Amino acid sequence: MITIHTQPIGDKVLLPNDELEKLIELARQKQEIKAERLAVSDFPPDPKALTVKMTYEEFLEWLDEDTHAEWINGEVIFMTPISIEHQNLGRFLLSLISHFADLHQLGVVAYDPFQMKTAPELPSRAPDILFVANENLSRLEETYLNGPADLVVEIISPGSRGTDRGDKFYEYEEGGVCEYWLIDPQRHQAEFYLRGEDGIYCLAPISKEGIFRSAVLKGLWLKTDWLWKESMPSVLEVLKEWGLV
Repeated sequence: MITIHTQPIGDKVLLPNDELEKLIELARQKQEIKAERLAVSDFPPDPKALTVKMTYEEFLEWLDEDTHAEWINGEVIFMTPISIEHQNLGRFLLSLISHFADLHQLGVVAYDPFQMKTAPELPSRAPDILFVANENLSRLEETYLNGPADLVVEIISPGSRGTDRGDKFYEYEEGGVCEYWLIDPQRHQAEFYLRGEDGIYCLAPISKEGIFRSAVLKGLWLKTDWLWKESMPSVLEVLKEWGLV
């Protein structure tokens, strides 16, 4: 009996490329096969070993809310785990943006792993947070956003810094995301980009008091100091500063 090594991903099972090729060959030979699950640490660190090829339609059908992955050039790329600091900042911003958008009835807020495919030729990404304005709600499908969000927030992790500042930056710019927040809690850096009429991102101004004012969510403003765990206020405190409670 031949053993095939698999890796559990939620309620699914991942086959590294070499194991998949072995399985296909064994199937041709009609041999008896045993599947053995291994821990993530037993697999090679090469991220290419953690990819699966499928069409975008297959990806959307396969994806569920417990699987954090993106679809890039026909391959499923699994996301690395995030830190508690990343999670806390994401929850803080999601609460603020959701409260503001809901109270003013501005649109819909979604979050990872909800997918956004800004254009047919571009990858499908799962931003930490995205906002779609009322006038663009026709882009919303049941399981993904078929077109650009009006605002996207990405919180940088050490392993995602190159992607968030590189590939995603240019994809969101090309795909038409109007406002892109790029926040690095490890380095205490917050950058806010606005897409100009020329289709190019430029840095939005931050006042000398450290306040950023959103162009997409008009009336929403943030103190950049709020974004760091040492000085992060409660959501209620921010809502009071905004005069919403």
